Amino acid sequence: MDISPIHSLKKILEDKTKKIVLVSHVNPDGDAVGSSLGFYLFLKNDLHENVVSILPGGFPSFLAWLPGADSIIIADKEKEKACSALENADIVFCLDFNDTDRTAVLADSFKKTKGIKILIDHHPDPKDQFDFRISTTQVSSTAELIYEVILGMNKQHLIDLDVAQCLYTGIVTDTGSFSYACNYPRTYYIIGHFMNLGLNGEQIHRQIYDTYSEDRLRLLGHSLSKNLKVLEEYHAAYIFLYASDLENFNYQEGDSEGIVNYALSIKGIHLAAIFIEREDQVKISFRSEGEVNVNVLARKYYRGGGHKNAAGGSSKKSLDSIMNEFEDILKEISKDDFRLLKDV
Repeated sequence: MDISPIHSLKKILEDKTKKIVLVSHVNPDGDAVGSSLGFYLFLKNDLHENVVSILPGGFPSFLAWLPGADSIIIADKEKEKACSALENADIVFCLDFNDTDRTAVLADSFKKTKGIKILIDHHPDPKDQFDFRISTTQVSSTAELIYEVILGMNKQHLIDLDVAQCLYTGIVTDTGSFSYACNYPRTYYIIGHFMNLGLNGEQIHRQIYDTYSEDRLRLLGHSLSKNLKVLEEYHAAYIFLYASDLENFNYQEGDSEGIVNYALSIKGIHLAAIFIEREDQVKISFRSEGEVNVNVLARKYYRGGGHKNAAGGSSKKSLDSIMNEFEDILKEISKDDFRLLKDV
């Protein structure tokens, strides 16, 4: 990774009075929230006077325990406040996304802001929308990259337990509890540092993964017993949820998190998807194993993107038509063991 942008960043951050805004992507996951809050708390520890963290929409309740979570501005609830902060910022940190379209209601304010736009992200193929980029795919998560940025500025002494808990949450969720994207020895060195600060990994795991509501658990059961389709001939499986399903199980933000992984856990399945019908679009998530590149699938067909083995997108079409189209796509891409996803 080129560390020269980190040296430039250190100089930019010498003025503690500058207005700093941190932004992450719509439908934020653990890495989006964890990296944002970890960097927010670090900047506070570094005595920056004007720091604001903004998310385009709400985040899952199982992340509400994170230090600093109550300070986040949710743009779709406080749009005027969020847009004003973004448009008047001196520095805008763009965390865990590489295309400003991923910021939903904030996208227009990105075009208006005169602040320096700094990307810190681990997704492939970043857009040319930022003043400079700290970007690499050779880390587990944006949270891990935030750690490296802090060290690169020689500010590691400002990583306290609160910062560590946020960054660890980003790492543990973006690796599926260390089940994918986790073959980097450096990742475990960083976790060791966090443990030395007093981080309790078992407790954090319980707070993230063992706080299901009854409705969320019943939604999972319904998804697997009624709405799972396995296509053995294509080594693929998908789950679908209609808006009525979400209503029947009192859906809350984050209740569908991780469900797609159950489809991928079936023996012989190399590609899994979940399609979730929302008010104005269908949200889509993909998971895969090995060389099956679902980032290509998401970018080509669903206005999305992500990582090789974890990506997502959306569509304005009806859920039924999307599922029919998906099966047609599978017929093509599964030829010669998903060669079309491997060759791109």
